[in-house]
Amino acid sequence: MYDIKVEANFSAAHNLRGYRGKCEELHGHNWKVEIVVSSEKPDKIGMVLDFRYLKMELRRVLGKLDHKYLNKIPYFSATGGKVNPTSESLARYIYDIIKKKIRALKSVTVWESDNSCATYYVL
Repeated sequence: MYDIKVEANFSAAHNLRGYRGKCEELHGHNWKVEIVVSSEKPDKIGMVLDFRYLKMELRRVLGKLDHKYLNKIPYFSATGGKVNPTSESLARYIYDIIKKKIRALKSVTVWESDNSCATYYVL
């Protein structure tokens, strides 16, 4: 198996509903997102997928999150999806969008700090 990965960043604010502690207050992060694509073999020119295309798709999704208040995005809003904008749910949100275009997507990892991250993947 081959794994390829790309990373990109975005900045956004959120607060966690139902959480007791500092994170229930409005705060922001400089998020880092890594996506991994897997394949049993590369294509005829030796690539799993063009890194440029992979980066473009990741940036397309992150562009809709960058400099936003995540709680106001319908998927995460209290009146919409009622999904708390945690690192875990962000990873799944990004995975679900990118998976529609890149079937070989293996996982999405979201860091909210240099030493804290969450990964979403399907077995």
